[in-house]
Amino acid sequence: MNTKIPYLSKGDTIYITAPAKAIEAEHVDFAKNFLEKNGFNVIISEHCLGQENYFSGTDNERRSDFQKGLDDPSVKAILCARGGYGSVRIVDDLQWAGFLRQPKWIIGFSDITYFHHKIHNFELPSIHGSMPLNFSNNTHEALTTIIQALKGETIKIEISSSDFNKLGEIEGELIGGNLSIIYALLGTNDLVDYTGKILFIEDLAENLYAIDRMMYALSKSGILDKIKGLIIGGMTDLKDTAVPFGQTYQELILEKFKFRKIPICFDFPAGHINDNRALIFGKEVKLVINKDKTTLEY
Repeated sequence: MNTKIPYLSKGDTIYITAPAKAIEAEHVDFAKNFLEKNGFNVIISEHCLGQENYFSGTDNERRSDFQKGLDDPSVKAILCARGGYGSVRIVDDLQWAGFLRQPKWIIGFSDITYFHHKIHNFELPSIHGSMPLNFSNNTHEALTTIIQALKGETIKIEISSSDFNKLGEIEGELIGGNLSIIYALLGTNDLVDYTGKILFIEDLAENLYAIDRMMYALSKSGILDKIKGLIIGGMTDLKDTAVPFGQTYQELILEKFKFRKIPICFDFPAGHINDNRALIFGKEVKLVINKDKTTLEY
């Protein structure tokens, strides 16, 4: 994996754009002020604060905004304003030649998983991290790890271990994102090669049976046989049916690994939670899961 995207220094430009759902100005303003206080120059895309029904603009407007960020040589990082839905409607219409000549960091999570997987297939890294929609509610650690990732500083995340964890120590390339998007990418032109990878997953507001369905799809497609480790982040606001499903999300995930012996970490601080720590997809990481604590280190 080519990880030679230049890290950012004081005065470098971060471009905020909204490739999916519409966003209110106060969230973008908060993020702009935060990034400027950390020494960066910030540009807001033309249609970032627009609205076209559900979206921040028409498909063409959102595509044009993202394309300008990809092509502008002064832009060192593209920060997606929010997720929701919409990235899939523009990702295949973007021209990536300029990005490949002069790669830059793309930051976001949730619906931005579409971009993470596109970039991963270019053998380039990207940052799974918080977005302006969430900055004002994020923990200090969530925002700090974004800055650390952009500057190329060492990141070490240490948490208490969950009773559901499967212990082990591994090193490998990290990939993943929102489980629903990973599921939606099965069989598509942006499916990544999971062989030997450490997979990170998170999700929001799904039914337990939907999580079960998606995990079975990953199993039946062979992905769970290829990965060497699994990290589960926030599984936020999951719903049960009127007649209970009968398993917790931890139990239904673990049953897919009854005959697959790999390290598994639950309750990792990333995803649709306030403590949404930044992860660098496409980078080699060391994951240590023991009885007392879990450590992820770049």
